[in-house]
Amino acid sequence: MITEGTKANFQSIVRAQGLVLIDFWAPWCGPCRAFSPIFEAASKKHPSVKFVKVDTDQEQEIASALRIRSIPTLMAIKDGELVFSQAGMLPAGALDLLIERLQKLPSKTPSASPNT
Repeated sequence: MITEGTKANFQSIVRAQGLVLIDFWAPWCGPCRAFSPIFEAASKKHPSVKFVKVDTDQEQEIASALRIRSIPTLMAIKDGELVFSQAGMLPAGALDLLIERLQKLPSKTPSASPNT
């Protein structure tokens, strides 16, 4: 499932635990439209990852705050920390490989202490 990122929900999205992939796009952008089905297929293949699309025309404040200068731009946030950002479209195989590598990054989630 893909969530639409908006000003109203973006902060809660980026602060979420786990891996979040964000596709910054616009309806008029040819490469964005070409990447969309790849992103959607990956969202079905990797259900433990949260997939988010941000329309940079509709959400200019978010795009500006994150200094999005080129679209599509793909960002990955894990446990509230930016771990990847790249402009340009990725082929399906490269996106799957990226997701697998990002999932293997150490989690920033605090673990329970055995003394608590």
